[in-house]
Amino acid sequence: MHFIESLTKRYASKQMNGKKLSPDKVETILESIRLAPTSLGLQPFKVVVIEDQTLKDQIFEKAAQGQPQIPKSSQVLVFACYKKITTEMLDEYVERIITQRPTLPLAKVTAYRQMIDKSLNRADEANFNWAARQAYIALGFALTAAAVEKIDSVPIEGYNPAALDELLGLEEKNLGSVCMMAIGFRDEETDYNATLPKVRKNKTELFEFF
Repeated sequence: MHFIESLTKRYASKQMNGKKLSPDKVETILESIRLAPTSLGLQPFKVVVIEDQTLKDQIFEKAAQGQPQIPKSSQVLVFACYKKITTEMLDEYVERIITQRPTLPLAKVTAYRQMIDKSLNRADEANFNWAARQAYIALGFALTAAAVEKIDSVPIEGYNPAALDELLGLEEKNLGSVCMMAIGFRDEETDYNATLPKVRKNKTELFEFF
């Protein structure tokens, strides 16, 4: 299917039918997240993949009662960002660069590390907000990958972050959730959004050229 046609057909699913995705489809979505660009290449977030039905039910009951897609999704992806960017995280990143790009001069890697230190020399809250923007880039890639793979999905912000973080034990892992994404298959009979046309600005309204 043509890429734009895939995007035209995707929509935010309001109801799912509980059918499970094949492992290869899930892997494609996860790989799109892994390959998504992030500022500094740091990937300052973790994605928690929820497959357990009991846990999905608990998320719905305790943190996201307005999101009926969650219990009947195949998986729920929780995008959680690091609340504090630690020296250990930066050391690991630099070691990853050295290992995966062995031809880079060490002086260049060292200079890059110094630039990162300078860029992130700010309050933890500012870094967390920056990290959230990186997570949303990855979310966009995941939504697009799902559309291309003909998988239904919905990005979710309407939930109680504190309740979700407690349920998943994120606080003790230096993480805080910023959004979720439910993936699976639409319920053709109950998902009213499935038959509605997209509502979007036209090109004249959206784009301005100079």
